[in-house]
Amino acid sequence: MRILVRALLICLLAIGGLGFFNPHVAAAETTQYENAVDKKLTTEFGQKIDLNNSSIRNFRDLRGFYPNLASLIIKNAPYNSVNDVLSVAGLNDKQKELLQANLDKFTVTESSVELTEGDDRYNPGVY
Repeated sequence: MRILVRALLICLLAIGGLGFFNPHVAAAETTQYENAVDKKLTTEFGQKIDLNNSSIRNFRDLRGFYPNLASLIIKNAPYNSVNDVLSVAGLNDKQKELLQANLDKFTVTESSVELTEGDDRYNPGVY
């Protein structure tokens, strides 16, 4: 029985080595179905908090931002640059200081309908 199993494994390895599986073709097939959000994850959006596209949940790790300041930031989007967030109407001095201290954690990319339509930025449905 062991000999039969070994023979089958050797046959399968030999067939696989003949080129029936080409990793380059498999990679090309997966990128064909890449969507806009997956593409955005390869930009700064995937490493920093995007002021134009991130949901309120992304601000939870920044002390003093969640939920009030984060809501204010989201409500006043879109922004052309990270520094535009400092001129949001209604910010108090403490909020401005928090923003100034964390500007390096933010980025601004073009608004994406997939990430901003509806109320998904306020309630992304993750519970």
